[in-house]
Amino acid sequence: MAQADNADKKGRRMQHDPSSHARSTPEPAETLTDERLYNKDLAPVPASGRTWKTYNYITLWLGMSSQIPTYLVGAGLITLGMNWWQAIGTVALGNALILIPILLNSYVGTRYGIPFPVFSRASYGLFGANLPALMRGIVACGWFGIQCWIGGTAINLGIAAAFPGWLEFGGNVGGNPIGMWISFGIFWLIHMYIIYRGMETLRRFQTWAAPIVLAFGLGLAIWMIVAAEGFGPILVEPGKLNTFGEFMPVFIPSLVGVMALWATLSLNVSDFTRFAKNQKAQLIGQAVALPTAMTLFASLGVIMASGSHVVFGTAIWDPVELAGKIEIPIVAMIAMLGAAVATLTVNMSANVVSPSYDFANVAPHRISQRTGGLLVGFLGIVSQPWLLLSSPSGFIFDWLGTYGGGMGAIAGVMIVDYWIVRRRRLNAERLYTRTGPYRFIGGWNMRALAATVIGLFIAWGGFLIPAMSFMTTYGWFAGFFGAGLAYWALALLFPSPAVADEGVVHGQERPDDVEPAEAVPTM
Repeated sequence: MAQADNADKKGRRMQHDPSSHARSTPEPAETLTDERLYNKDLAPVPASGRTWKTYNYITLWLGMSSQIPTYLVGAGLITLGMNWWQAIGTVALGNALILIPILLNSYVGTRYGIPFPVFSRASYGLFGANLPALMRGIVACGWFGIQCWIGGTAINLGIAAAFPGWLEFGGNVGGNPIGMWISFGIFWLIHMYIIYRGMETLRRFQTWAAPIVLAFGLGLAIWMIVAAEGFGPILVEPGKLNTFGEFMPVFIPSLVGVMALWATLSLNVSDFTRFAKNQKAQLIGQAVALPTAMTLFASLGVIMASGSHVVFGTAIWDPVELAGKIEIPIVAMIAMLGAAVATLTVNMSANVVSPSYDFANVAPHRISQRTGGLLVGFLGIVSQPWLLLSSPSGFIFDWLGTYGGGMGAIAGVMIVDYWIVRRRRLNAERLYTRTGPYRFIGGWNMRALAATVIGLFIAWGGFLIPAMSFMTTYGWFAGFFGAGLAYWALALLFPSPAVADEGVVHGQERPDDVEPAEAVPTM
């Protein structure tokens, strides 16, 4: 994530260098003066700023996968009744499936150098793009709050390791100890300070985040293996889902929940692939790193939960809570400090940078990245993360599964629009001007809006109509295929003149729509 910030900073410098600007993506004066659609954070990355190689994407995914929520997913599946191989298999399959939309949307970022809020203008319209941007941004706010609660828990248990009476201090409020609320508040305020001062404040710690989380997870896993007297007792630990009829009702929503872990990034992945040197770099890097890293790191959560069931008689799904059972105070304090620092850096990178773009897209001339980041912080509290993490089923089924349906609907529209309707052609310059082909009706593509509503109804209708409740189980799949097929049908019934305006005529490219070779790296 630190690499994304560095590349973005370098890209912005190049955009204001007249000599480099002339050699890269052309931007007419009309585009640059349209304040509602353009600012330096939303501008295309010029060819000279696209420097990420395969290695960068491997390290990016290693860093993003190495976070405590990854352990929570693996451990949560154990507490829901799966045995170790069922849990690991569900994680591996879920990440292999979500990789498909991630790679499809990654292609656009690399080809045009544009972030997600700009890319979504092609399918939703210049101003309709605010809808998917805000939906994705709101979900990121929920994740921000969750990470703050996890970090606050680490601080709370770290203090308790030094001062055992801390956990009883002041009694309980809202179902949690006063000390927990204080710790959460401290951790949240640290985020707000960093956002206000700028990401440079955190940059020196970012390279340590992934190793710290990995060391934290490995340490707990090794502790459980030793305490359980080897892998044997852990591997033979039986699950509760021993028949097909018992397994499937838990497997389907769990698979959807695993996919939903990266459902938001499947939309905004162009925020990172816009810095890729070429398509091959991002394709290989992500295809190798995402499923491999997620499966390995989630496996540590599986070992922790299975081992804790052997050692303590109950499966503990929260690794921070498990670390709180370390009886040596200094070791517990070091573990909690490491968990808090790592969670802070991951949270800032994964859940502040991208939603800041999303909120800036609503009013680029009024909302900067800093303002957007502060908004993320306040909405993170509104999301009430203490409720989202109250149980494994609440986290995986209710939180991940529910928002996954909404993200799937947006992904369905965007992917069908670019890959099928437009046949991989965009006029990137006109995404920044009101008079171009992406204005549709008042800046809104009604086909995309209608298709999204249909997808959301299919994915979420079960909450209102009991007869549709089975569709809610399929969350992301229901939203993706419902919205995607609806959009395709509407595009065939009511063709958009914007497609012909872009130069897509029977699959042929119009000569004046071909980007300069330097501006669009090839594979």
